[in-house]
Amino acid sequence: MTQVAPYGAWASDLPISLLTEGVVRLAEPRLDGDLVYWLEGRPAEGGISVLVRRWPDGATEDVSPLGVNVRTRVHEYGGGAYLAAGDLVVFSNFRDGRLYRARPGRSALPITPDEGAGRLRYADLELDAGRGRLIVVREDHRGEGEPLNAIAAVPLDGGPQTVLFDGTDFVSAPRLSPDGRRLAWLSWNHPNMPWDGMDLWVADVRGDGTLGSPRHVAGSQANWTTQPLWSPDGRLHFVDERTGWLNLYRRVGESDDSLAPAAAEFAWPEWQFAAHSYGFAGDGRVVAVVRRAGHDELWSIAAGGEHRRIDLDWTELGPIRVSGDRAVFTAAGATRFNSLVLLDLASGEADVLRTSSGATIDPATVSLPEPIEFPTAGGRTAHGLFYAPRNPRFRGPDGDRPPLIVTSHGGPTSAAFGGLSILTQLFTSRGFAVLDVDYGGSTGYGREYRKRLEGQWGVVDVDDCVNGALSLAERGLVDGHRLAIRGGSASGYTTLCAVTFRDAFRAGVSYFGIGDLVSFDQATHKFESRYTQSLVGPFPETIERWRERSPLNFADRIRCPVLILQGLDDRIVPPVQAEQIVAGLAANGVPHAYLAFEDEDHGFRRAENIIRSFEAELSFYGQVFGFTPADLIEPIELVRPTG
Repeated sequence: MTQVAPYGAWASDLPISLLTEGVVRLAEPRLDGDLVYWLEGRPAEGGISVLVRRWPDGATEDVSPLGVNVRTRVHEYGGGAYLAAGDLVVFSNFRDGRLYRARPGRSALPITPDEGAGRLRYADLELDAGRGRLIVVREDHRGEGEPLNAIAAVPLDGGPQTVLFDGTDFVSAPRLSPDGRRLAWLSWNHPNMPWDGMDLWVADVRGDGTLGSPRHVAGSQANWTTQPLWSPDGRLHFVDERTGWLNLYRRVGESDDSLAPAAAEFAWPEWQFAAHSYGFAGDGRVVAVVRRAGHDELWSIAAGGEHRRIDLDWTELGPIRVSGDRAVFTAAGATRFNSLVLLDLASGEADVLRTSSGATIDPATVSLPEPIEFPTAGGRTAHGLFYAPRNPRFRGPDGDRPPLIVTSHGGPTSAAFGGLSILTQLFTSRGFAVLDVDYGGSTGYGREYRKRLEGQWGVVDVDDCVNGALSLAERGLVDGHRLAIRGGSASGYTTLCAVTFRDAFRAGVSYFGIGDLVSFDQATHKFESRYTQSLVGPFPETIERWRERSPLNFADRIRCPVLILQGLDDRIVPPVQAEQIVAGLAANGVPHAYLAFEDEDHGFRRAENIIRSFEAELSFYGQVFGFTPADLIEPIELVRPTG
C-alpha cells in the first residue's frame, strides 16, 4: 500500500551508495582498427582515470599502469589525454604531466622530459606517423607569469621538441591531413573563450617537419569556429556559427559548402580537448552529433548534404569517433545511464560496451524529465527540465506540495543533462522535485540564446532560476515556501547570487562556487582568467559592477541557511573563495555549514567524499525544511546565530 509521509522523508529503494558503488566515469572513446579504447574514472580507486582497451572478442583490460591517473591539466579541464594507433599507445600521467608510451604488462616508458611536476603539460595528441612524432598542444609553466601555449612536435623516441606554432594565447585541435602534408588548428586570444570567437588555420608541413605560412580559413574574434577534421579524401571540414547556429561546413577551394544547414548545433563548448562531435564513415558519410530543442540526435550526412536521423534509444550523446562502418560514443537517456555505445552503421545495431553504473532501477521509481518553457525577465522565454517526485511506495500528505531543488549546469556555457542521473533520482525518490535550468547563456539553442549571458552573469542566470521555480509554484507543482537552489562551480556562483540578491529561496547549497569575482579572476588559471570580462564587463573599467555582482560583498543580505562544500586542491575555484563566503555568513549570523575535503580538486572524485557530500546535503534540507530523512546518515551541524 502507498504510505503517506512528508516530502523529503520518503524511504527510497535507491541507497545513497549508488552514487559510487559500481560507478565509473566514461570519457574519451576511441576506435583503433578492431579495438575500442576509453577512459574510466573510478571513484573506488581514489577517483583516478584508467585507460581501458576492448578486444574484438569482447575481453577488456586495463592498459595504463596500476595507480596511474590518465589525465592532463592543460587548461585545467584537460581532455585528449591519450592516443592509440596500432602498437602505439601514449598517455599523459596526471601526477607529473609527462607523456608515456605504454608497454606490455601495464608498464610505461616516458617520452617527454622530467621538468618538475606539471611544468610541461600535453593534450590533444595527434600522430604524425611518417615523421615518428606526435603533434600536441603543449602548455609550458616553466617561466614567470602565464603559461605559454603552443602547437609542438614531440618525437616518439624522446628527442628534442619543436614548437610548430605559437604567439597566440591559446591553441587547440591540431589535425594532420591524411597525406601528412597539411596541418589545421585553432587559435584565440584573451579575453576570448573559444565560443566567443577563434580562428581556423591551415599550413603546409615542410620536408623538415616545420610549418609553412599559416593561411586563415575561417573564424574571427567574434565568430565561433571549431572542430576541424579532414575527411579521408583530404577535404577540410569544420563547424562554424556564422548563421547563428553551429553548423557543419566543408572547405572547397576558397569557399565553404554548408552541409545539412539547420537550426541546430553540431558542436559543444570546448571545455575539454579532443571531444569530437562528428567523424567520417568508410563510405564518405559524415556521422554527427546534433543538438536541438534540448536533446541530442545522431545524423548521417551524405556528401551532397542529404541527411537522415539515425534512430537511437538515447537523447544525450557525448564525444564520438567514427571509423569504417562503426562509431563509438557515450550516450544516455531518460531511463538509461551514461554508457559507452558501439554502433554498426550498416545494420544500425548498437551494443552497450560499458555503463557508468551497474545499478538496476525499477522503471516505476524513475522520474522522467519534462522539458518546460517558462516566462522570464525581459519578456523572454527560458528552458529547463522538470523532475517530479516519484516513489511508488509513498505519497505526500493531502494538500501538501513537494519542496523544489533548483539546479543548473556549470560553465556557465554548457547545457542541462537529460540522461538518467543517480543524483537526481536520489532526490526525487525521497520526495523532492528537481528543476534543472537551461538558463540564458546555455548552448543548444543558438547564438542569440547563448549570448544573453554576456555582461549579465549573476543576473540572467539568476532570473531564470528564480522564474523557473516560481512558475512551478504558480502551477501548484511545488511548495513555493520550500524552494532550494544548489550548484557547483559557475552554478555555485549562480546559487550564491540567488540567495544573496533574491528572496525566492529558503536554502542554498554551493559546491566550489565563486563568492568574489575580483579575487577569483586574479587567482584562477589562464584559460578562464578573462572569462569574467565577457560575462560581467571589462576590467577594471566596470569594477563596480564586479563588486555589485559578488555575493561576498553583500553577505549581510543572505537570510536563508547555506551549505558550502569545497575541495582543498581546487585550482579553478580556489578554497579561499569558500572560506571568504563562510566568514561572511558567520559574521552576519546566517545559519550555515562548511565541509572541506582534502585531495579533491574541481569536482569531487573520491567515493567517500561524494557520499559524504550528499548525506550532508540531505541532512541540511531536512533541518531547513523540517523533516527527518529516512536514511541513516551522519547529520551535519549548522552553525547558528547566537544572541
